[in-house]
Amino acid sequence: MYSELSTIEIQPKLAHKHTIIWLHGLGADGHDFESIAPQLHLNAESDIHFIFPNAPIQAVTINGGMEMRAWYDILEMSLERKVDVAGIYQSEKLLGRLIEREMVKGIPSEQILLAGFSQGGVIALHAGLRCPYKLAGIIGLSTYLPTLEQLKKERSPTNLSTPIFMGHGILDSVVAIEAGKAVFNALNDFGYHVEWHDYLMEHSVCIEEIGHLSGFINGIFK
Repeated sequence: MYSELSTIEIQPKLAHKHTIIWLHGLGADGHDFESIAPQLHLNAESDIHFIFPNAPIQAVTINGGMEMRAWYDILEMSLERKVDVAGIYQSEKLLGRLIEREMVKGIPSEQILLAGFSQGGVIALHAGLRCPYKLAGIIGLSTYLPTLEQLKKERSPTNLSTPIFMGHGILDSVVAIEAGKAVFNALNDFGYHVEWHDYLMEHSVCIEEIGHLSGFINGIFK
């Protein structure tokens, strides 16, 4: 399929010490969260390399086969959400290459944080929990996880203590909050350290959530 991802990037103003890879949702692109970087008011912002990958363009079944940027195909809009699991693993490989590209530059994996919204959150969680390299943290916003069963056997012990942030809108009509809370509960049962927040919003990001994200990331990149 695709060997590598095209990206939107914000280079660090000073030394490159940390990397945040932020994955967009279905039908969006890397520019979608580009504007969030300054809003986070990160203490280490001048040392952070932000990478916003563009998902591959592919046909999406629930949208009548229309081609758009998607990390995997969604086959039906039920709470269980039947999805193209093979596509999730393919996107995980593409994200893995981005992580390794940063490591080749000399950035330790412990200084690389994965974040994603909706479909992007699926990939951030799936890839982060399976990643053989120790990561700085994982953020999953307004998301769910179709590969929870697979992760029971496939999750990497390397990231068992990696901090995880999950945020979700109470009014979300795209990804029901119950689907996100089920992931939070399962990860807690697996022994992960997961921070959960819910907000009076729909399938989006709000100012309050950005404030919580700021605190979470500042606690990691001191």
